[in-house]
Amino acid sequence: MTSPLPLGARLSLSASLLVLAQLGAGTAEAQTQPAQPAAPPAWDVPGSDTDLPTIVVNAERGDGVVVGYQAITTSTATLTQMPVLDIPAAINTVTQEVIQDQNATTLEQVLQNISNVTVANTLGGTQDAFIRRGFGDNRDGGVLTNGLRTVLPRSFNATTDRVEVLKGPASTLYGIQEPGGIINVITKKPQETFNAYLNGSLSSFGGGYGDFDVTGPINGTGLAFRFIGEWQDQNYWRNFGDIEQGILAPSLAWYGENTTATLAYTHREYSVPFDRGTIFDLTTGKAVPVDRRIRFDEPYNVTNGTSDLVLAGVEHAFNDAWKLKVNYAWSQDVYADNQARVIAYDSSTGILTRRADATQDSTQHDQNLRADLTGTVMIAGMKNELLFGANVNDYDVLRTDMIRCKNKKGFNIYHPVYGTLPACTTVSAADSDQQANQTLYSGYAQDAIYLTDQWIVVAGGSYAWYTQTAGKGRPFNLNTDGEGGEFMPRAGLVYKATDKLSFYANYATSFVPQISIASEIGSLPPETGVSYEAGMKFEMLKGLTGTVAIFNIEKENVLYNEVINGETFARTAGKVRSRGFEFDISGAVTDQINLIASYGYTDAKIVEDPQYAGNVPANVAAHTFSLFATYDFGKVWGENSLKVGGGFHGQSEAPGSAANNFWLPGYVVFDAMVAYTIEKPTPWAVTPLTVQLNVKNLFDTTYYVSSIGTNNLGVAVGAPFEAVLSARMKF
Repeated sequence: MTSPLPLGARLSLSASLLVLAQLGAGTAEAQTQPAQPAAPPAWDVPGSDTDLPTIVVNAERGDGVVVGYQAITTSTATLTQMPVLDIPAAINTVTQEVIQDQNATTLEQVLQNISNVTVANTLGGTQDAFIRRGFGDNRDGGVLTNGLRTVLPRSFNATTDRVEVLKGPASTLYGIQEPGGIINVITKKPQETFNAYLNGSLSSFGGGYGDFDVTGPINGTGLAFRFIGEWQDQNYWRNFGDIEQGILAPSLAWYGENTTATLAYTHREYSVPFDRGTIFDLTTGKAVPVDRRIRFDEPYNVTNGTSDLVLAGVEHAFNDAWKLKVNYAWSQDVYADNQARVIAYDSSTGILTRRADATQDSTQHDQNLRADLTGTVMIAGMKNELLFGANVNDYDVLRTDMIRCKNKKGFNIYHPVYGTLPACTTVSAADSDQQANQTLYSGYAQDAIYLTDQWIVVAGGSYAWYTQTAGKGRPFNLNTDGEGGEFMPRAGLVYKATDKLSFYANYATSFVPQISIASEIGSLPPETGVSYEAGMKFEMLKGLTGTVAIFNIEKENVLYNEVINGETFARTAGKVRSRGFEFDISGAVTDQINLIASYGYTDAKIVEDPQYAGNVPANVAAHTFSLFATYDFGKVWGENSLKVGGGFHGQSEAPGSAANNFWLPGYVVFDAMVAYTIEKPTPWAVTPLTVQLNVKNLFDTTYYVSSIGTNNLGVAVGAPFEAVLSARMKF
């Protein structure tokens, strides 16, 4: 196949190995005074016998601390560095070790480990889209990178260090957000000690992917660098299609005595299938009886694009108590797609009505600047961790030529013949020049007060002001034109019964302005959310952290359409309620056993709506569950080591549409892995080498991930059995 990717993203495995080997040797020799590894935190980290696995402590500057599968501290929940047990909110982390053991290559695979997270409409599998505690969809801004909003269609890649999920409303600190929570992708930073790895994988689907990561100091400058690359050229698992993408990500950091500055750039080029999935028959309530590999579109159903991300940050410590952080993100995504869209299905004959569509020159930009001043002061004998911050976010999108052709009938799903619906070139003036702009200014303050050794209060609030416009058409129709302000308070209380057990409760709010490109809505009040939550956190065994939570969320002013005398009017009197329970646990059971597990229950309901009141929102499953565990045998066969693992993830049935006229069945999918590490050099392995086999969907279960949400004609099908063999070499 012909790859559209740059040469740098298509380095052969052997060439990359030689380059990295030379870099590793040269840099290692140049280090006359190597930086010492970060010391373990002050709390007790379980040790291990020399014959047992080494516990790796990750303590990169300002980003939190993790030990294996366990998160110790995080800054996502409060924007200050706090132990997980001191935070009055549910926050779950999928660490780098989990990601490597599971060989996760998408954000969807990562979030299978977290309770009450399900997949939403992914725009034909081209974008990240997740529902958190019953709320969310694609393009909702809920997936952040280092706490900053972006327009990246896919936020997870080889630059990812770990993923943190903050449950519940987060608008007080993160602006415009759905009330279910945020997903924060934390990236890898340049390190002051040389380290490098090269990884290559082969998939049973055909083809494979690889990545490399080199980091270390630039001697005599105070600078550290990191260079990450990723490449994928893999057959799509359905009956046609290819996945081709490449990533290049250089970054630089300067570590001064009191100041740290970072600059990072990520460029991605991609060509991926635009696949709406299969069809559910409304007469049977089941998927049509066709092999799950058979597609109902055309080979030209492809999205081609590029995305870019620039991250810059400065952190300055005025003294031991006060610190200023300024962070900036600029992101861009440019793509074009073609698709044969299914318009109607005749269940008696299996005949489809399809239409050729396309989007040309879709361009999105986002700029996000935030400044946070944090400090610790003693007031009346009580420690106060203060936060003062401001945030500016500017977003715009422009889709110029929108291609639309006439409907065509005749494609038979039981006897598919491709090529009967040519790609369309007709520009629809009424649908073209789609554009939107939204600007948000917000300021916030927060105080975490340690009343005693056992009681902690966290309280804060923010005020946000937004302006926005949106519309489409030639001539242009302005369908959204609004501005407004919103105050968003939040408060939480923690009771630490012991240093290993805490109880908490919180109140939090959110808001999302109403905006529509397609329909005239004018200026309507924003959606607002209110959440009440209570829970318990604990630490046990060798370092196993768990969170148990119950919650109740209500979102009001939900937009709906009402038809009066044949005319459609937009209204904002709708209400959606979500309440439930969740349990997440991760960390070390023993020196040899690590696990991450979750269970979530969500009772979500559309409370007020003239058409859908009483229904469950689309793609919201009542139950989610997962378990993944590994056993590390430590040293076997000399200095070499062996690790095995496996588990499952799944969910109960979920409605495929807001009308609840069909349901996606529940499912359980099993996975397994085995990894063998050769520690000592051999004639064919000059550095430590890990060979790993991951088997995904071990029993080849047929399952359905999500629906387009509006009808039964686009249901995403889960991937079948896949074996991935990978080799990872460290330098």
